[in-house]
Amino acid sequence: MEVQGFKAGAVSANIKYQGRLDLGIILSSVSSVTGAVFTKNIVKAAPVLDGIELLSKGRSFRAIVVNSGNANACTGERGLSDCLKIRQETAKALGIEPHEVLVASTGVIGAYLPMDRYLDGIKEASQKLSEEGLLAVSEAILTTDTRNKVAMREVEIEGTLVKVFGMAKGAGMISPSMGPPQATMLSFILTDAYVDEEYWQEIIERCVELTFNRITVDGDMSTNDTVIGMANGLARNRVCDGQGPESKPLEDAVYDVMKSLSQQIVMDGEGATKCVTIRVTGARDEKEAELCARAISNSNLVKTAFFGEDPNWGRIIAAAGYSGAKFNPKKSVIKIGGVEIFKKGQPLDKKAEDKAKEAMKKPLFKVEVDLGAGKSAFEMLTCDLSTEYVHINADYRT
Repeated sequence: MEVQGFKAGAVSANIKYQGRLDLGIILSSVSSVTGAVFTKNIVKAAPVLDGIELLSKGRSFRAIVVNSGNANACTGERGLSDCLKIRQETAKALGIEPHEVLVASTGVIGAYLPMDRYLDGIKEASQKLSEEGLLAVSEAILTTDTRNKVAMREVEIEGTLVKVFGMAKGAGMISPSMGPPQATMLSFILTDAYVDEEYWQEIIERCVELTFNRITVDGDMSTNDTVIGMANGLARNRVCDGQGPESKPLEDAVYDVMKSLSQQIVMDGEGATKCVTIRVTGARDEKEAELCARAISNSNLVKTAFFGEDPNWGRIIAAAGYSGAKFNPKKSVIKIGGVEIFKKGQPLDKKAEDKAKEAMKKPLFKVEVDLGAGKSAFEMLTCDLSTEYVHINADYRT
């Protein structure tokens, strides 16, 4: 997977694990219009704080350097100083300026970066940059993930072919809520499209809100969640600024890439065996639909029922009931895998439950909840909660 003007490379710097890729660099041959969103967690990691500060001063960048195994979070002034050193050394190795480099990290919170190994890794990675290196970086950002997550779309903008590539990591500590500059989910979106600076930021924000911000694995929001989008303009299409028809194909492609990556994250949730769409309809307004969908998606009782392939509609209606959404249970309906199992305040017969149980044996299925209170809807993507999740997170630091 290649996008013109971008090179990448990754190495094993032994930041936490021995002998696996854990440090990567992405470089654009020219200055790229850059948009980004970061975690809304009050506790923000050093690279998030550093990125917010840099983006407040300008939107033109050339490189991203990223590591796994260490989040550089809750590391105080030393963490920020280490980010500056990383940007300085990366810039020196690449022949660019430190303010043109963004840093991202994922891994254990509360540990200082092993800077000697990190800086050696930067020098080594800078020598491995190639057009084919994006897949290597997509592996270097993984922590408890079992596989890399990438997506590519090609679109025509008034006869000009434009590419949009994305990579992401995330398997645990996944319940993102990201906004404009102000276990972890990281995503980097790269395109050769020529796009207006403000419109590119709008695209990133809108697409994140409709994709990454609507997934959950365990309900925990990370200190490091970051999405960075770089557009280098080398496709030389007519500028996409949101004013003409040429803009929609680009935004659709970015949405498709993020949507694919979002689903890949949930399907690779720590210990997950099911990927479940939770669709709430019939709410009084979208806010209440969202409250209900999130409550169901994050309920440990609901998620363990998914793991056990148990169509326990009682847990679902209970989560809806405490979500904050206003509705009358006697007017609500629940379907699992398209099978109606709860209606007008009471369950249906055992045959319906047996059919729903059969549907839950599939790795992907849908839960539909009609509150019967209005016309608004909201959709989330979640996974089951398995015994393996407990083992992974009990042993994560040790």
